[in-house]
Amino acid sequence: MTTVKEPVRPAPSRPAPPRPRPARMNPADVLRVGGSGLRSRPLRVFLSALGIAIGIAAMVGVVGISTSSTEDLNRRLSALGTNLLTVTPGQSFGGGAAHLPDESVEMIGNIPEVESVSALGKTGAKVYRNDHIPEEETGGLNVYAARTDLPDTAGAEIVDGRWLNAANQRYPAVVLGPTAAEQLGVFRAGAGTKVWMAGQWVTVVGLLAPNELVPELDSAALTGWTFAEEELGFDGYPTTVYTRVEEAAVTDVQAILGATANPENPSEANVSRPSDVLAAKQATDDTLSGLLLGLGAVALLVGGVGVANTMVISVLERRSEIGLRRALGATRGQVRNQFLCEALLLSALGGIGGVLLGIAVTSGYATYQGWPSVVPVWAMAGGVGATLVIGGLAGFYPALRAARLPPTEALSTT
Repeated sequence: MTTVKEPVRPAPSRPAPPRPRPARMNPADVLRVGGSGLRSRPLRVFLSALGIAIGIAAMVGVVGISTSSTEDLNRRLSALGTNLLTVTPGQSFGGGAAHLPDESVEMIGNIPEVESVSALGKTGAKVYRNDHIPEEETGGLNVYAARTDLPDTAGAEIVDGRWLNAANQRYPAVVLGPTAAEQLGVFRAGAGTKVWMAGQWVTVVGLLAPNELVPELDSAALTGWTFAEEELGFDGYPTTVYTRVEEAAVTDVQAILGATANPENPSEANVSRPSDVLAAKQATDDTLSGLLLGLGAVALLVGGVGVANTMVISVLERRSEIGLRRALGATRGQVRNQFLCEALLLSALGGIGGVLLGIAVTSGYATYQGWPSVVPVWAMAGGVGATLVIGGLAGFYPALRAARLPPTEALSTT
């Protein structure tokens, strides 16, 4: 009987074991490893973060102070009003001094959009503390004839005494601005307080508060219109007409105010808006703020260079650590992310510290000036964002250099 042998089948080949995959690092692990690198060099980290903080504090402080100043200006303009217009005489066609007509105040008052109108008239008289002061020592003080309705239109406030009225405007009575009162040594108004004017004693019946919108009142001595005409040689022509206009019609009234005040010679009337002077001052401050912002940007750039320098030195000092991590299976990407995370954390520390310092500087300066303290959210967020960008750029090259370091070369470094 013949035995049939079955063919020998080759044993099935076993698949090669899979290569071990490097362990992945989640964001929390990257932050922990990056933070441990910073904690090992606290003094160097502090000095590098300080450079970033100074730049951010300068930028946030400048923006905050500028914004606080603008807010204070807006608050003052809201209280003073932006609807005040003034008309003053210009020059005549021949180059001489012009004057506004006697009836200019009444004509301006006939404009429907005008809420109130009043006027001042400059006299040739001078005011002195007493009758022993030489006439040439005027102290730069001017005497004006004032209408009784001036405070409501010009926003003048009485801090002591009372304003001129129908009863005393024809008698020797005067209201002093704050600068004029200080130069004349007058601190209280009343029947016993007098100054010397045009060869006679005049009773100080009131003292004014400082007026930002109409600063010429601060150094003025204001008498009644009738008294000025009868006793001071006043010609009766108004030298400044103050006009309060409806807010929505300021531009339209401003365009016709000169022709209304002086219909025969409208070119001889100058029209201005006092609030524009304050706005122009704010524009000057904004220019200075732009310069300071540039200096803050330079400081921030210097801080970024400091971060880059710190990270480069860190790579050089930690070559053995990098080699050990690579030998234990860390990939180039993981090493790169570790050092990039360190740079970002270092910049974030400087950015947050700089924002807090900038807020403190803004609050202190605004409180000193009596302003509302305002720091825009965009400035704070932009400050931290700028530091992260600077930190990322500064730390990219050191992180790339650490990732490309061969393990054998790194381990052989002591």
